[in-house]
Amino acid sequence: MPTLEGSLIRHAAAAACLTLLLTPPAAAQQPIAAPQKPDFLSRYDFHLSAASLGTDDPRFSWDTYFGGDVDVVDYVAGRTSVLIDYEAVIGSQLRAFDPNQGIYTLELSSSLRTAGTEVAAIFHHVSRHLSDRAKDFPIAWNVLGVRVLRHAALGSTTIDADADAGRITERAYVDYTWVADADVVVRRQIASRAGVYGRGSGHLIGVASTPLLRHNQSGGAVEAGVRLIGGDGVAELFAGFERRIDADPLDFQPQQWLMVGFRLARR
Repeated sequence: MPTLEGSLIRHAAAAACLTLLLTPPAAAQQPIAAPQKPDFLSRYDFHLSAASLGTDDPRFSWDTYFGGDVDVVDYVAGRTSVLIDYEAVIGSQLRAFDPNQGIYTLELSSSLRTAGTEVAAIFHHVSRHLSDRAKDFPIAWNVLGVRVLRHAALGSTTIDADADAGRITERAYVDYTWVADADVVVRRQIASRAGVYGRGSGHLIGVASTPLLRHNQSGGAVEAGVRLIGGDGVAELFAGFERRIDADPLDFQPQQWLMVGFRLARR
């Protein structure tokens, strides 16, 4: 018999294909200036990060990410992009470094540029897994929504902002019905190879009426740090604070922690 996880994956693939075929060009995490003419594989980016988490809960010691996104095609009026991301949450329950969660994110977006703003249709799939622990059921959800991206430059300071909202189209083992997110990054270059930055993000999740009897959920993060700028890459060293919604996929409770870490990204 087909499983719910299989159904989610089939719906994700179908929606991705429909988005590629039926929506205008794309968006990623930051607005990108339009090229002079249409282009294929016009941009790619990647990131790799790790942060030590300041909490006494042995489930949450480190948070690590790696992934990337690519503009598959840029039509000048907009672009179509694909993002693939993997997060590993590392605790200390079974051993000193105990990866207990693996979180996969797949996203397809297609955008239009207008008056310095990029507006994108997005399809977002998240799948949460446990490591070295028994779990024979899926934890996943699909989001269909809209994202708005804006870039501004004030001398040596740049501001990148994006906001998105969407409806949960299918879910497994979560009570989410809609999501909304906002993110703002301010960067200032202070030397040819160095800069500083600050970031703030907020998240809202609407929940259905379920036996959990809980209200809509909120979370977010703030961080600040220094940027070391190389020829084709950037290293960021940062400290911050995060409140994470449903930090453990099984107990439906928020967690909060201080964090100190690094991030590597393409320039």
